[in-house]
Amino acid sequence: MWILVVIGVGIMALVHTAPAPFVLDAMAGDRAVWHMPRTAVPTVYLTYDDGPNPTTTPELLDVLAREGVHATFFVIDRHLTDETAPIVRRMFAGGHAVALHSPSRRFMLASPSELATTLTGWADRIASLAGSRPCRAFRPHAGWRGGQMYDGLREADYRLVGWGWMLWDFDWGRPRTADRIVARMTPRASAGDIIVMHDGDESAPRKDQRQTVEATARLIPALRARGFNFGTVCQNDE
Repeated sequence: MWILVVIGVGIMALVHTAPAPFVLDAMAGDRAVWHMPRTAVPTVYLTYDDGPNPTTTPELLDVLAREGVHATFFVIDRHLTDETAPIVRRMFAGGHAVALHSPSRRFMLASPSELATTLTGWADRIASLAGSRPCRAFRPHAGWRGGQMYDGLREADYRLVGWGWMLWDFDWGRPRTADRIVARMTPRASAGDIIVMHDGDESAPRKDQRQTVEATARLIPALRARGFNFGTVCQNDE
């Protein structure tokens, strides 16, 4: 009996926290994006969370510009300031997609109307400070989500964007390093996969994330050697 209870609790937890598509995402239909459609040229999608970060994001943008690659930046509203707004303007000018990211797990519990209003407010601030509007893509902190969140996304006309299995830079208690990121992602990536790394930190907006810059500089040529092109998760919104 207790085994069944434990299994049931585990399944319920995974419904809301699984780092891959699960029950809620299947029910959400096209509001849940964990993999992009296949294209004529095999394409992967680099995404970056928790910026803009004045310590790291400009160097990351330098790498992407040098390689001629467009990526998607999931930015945190409270990290957007007069200092960092030019960084977001540079994202837009460089052809990158800018999307929304929540700074904490509490948004999983927000009412649909609260989430919809919050997303609209964040998008308005980006438009005001950076001169362009983000695309209608949202990534919840750590991927924590719920049915109310999907209702709010429908109300605001946004999609939840996740990532591919093991295509993240979180390293299960180990320090994030470029070596480990590149070694994990290079052989695993396949056409349509969404890769997530961090150019910022939700609680430390100036934390140096140099491993992401170094990993990106090495990952792009490694994936190109495997025949991949690069795209943004907001291509259909542009």
